[in-house]
Amino acid sequence: MSDSSSPERLLEQNVFDEWPDAARTLFDGSSLASKTGFTASLLTVDANGHVRTSLLGAGELYAPDSRSLCVALWPQSRTARVIGQTGRAALTFVCDEAFYQVQLRLTPLTRVTGDDSGLVYLIGSIDTGEAQSVRYARLTGGITFELEGDGKAVLDRWERQIEHLKQAAAAASR
Repeated sequence: MSDSSSPERLLEQNVFDEWPDAARTLFDGSSLASKTGFTASLLTVDANGHVRTSLLGAGELYAPDSRSLCVALWPQSRTARVIGQTGRAALTFVCDEAFYQVQLRLTPLTRVTGDDSGLVYLIGSIDTGEAQSVRYARLTGGITFELEGDGKAVLDRWERQIEHLKQAAAAASR
C-alpha cells in the first residue's frame, strides 16, 4: 500500500492490489445481518461509452482471498452483459471512512450443484484499487438501504448466495 499524501496535501490516497483489512472484513461473507444497508456500485462502460451501474449488497459480494472478489448478478442486467463482453468493471463503495474504487478483471464462475437462483457468478481479480479520504471531512456512509417487508427472507437468500459464491470460488481455485 502506498500513501501519496504529504503534510501540505489534504487528500490522502492509498493505492492497493490486495484488500485492506476493513474491506476484506466487509466482503468475508460472514455476519450478513450486521452488513445490511451497505451498498457498493459495480460500474461498467458499454460499447457506446455509456456507464452502467448495478447496486450490490453484502450478500452479493464475497472475497475468497486478499486479491479477488466474487460477484452475484442477475444475468439480464446490463452490467452483467457488459462484463460478459469486456471482462472489466469498477467497484466503488465507502468503508472505514474512505471512498474506495477498485478496478476488476472478471471471468465467469461455474454454477454450483443445487443452485437454482438464476444468478450469474463472476470472480474478479484486483487490477488496482484506491482508497481516498480527506483530513477535513470524515465519510460516514455511501449509498445505503433498509430492507422492507420480510427482511429475513432477503438475509436467507443472501446466505445461500454467499454459500454458492464460496463453493464456486473454491471449485475455480482447484
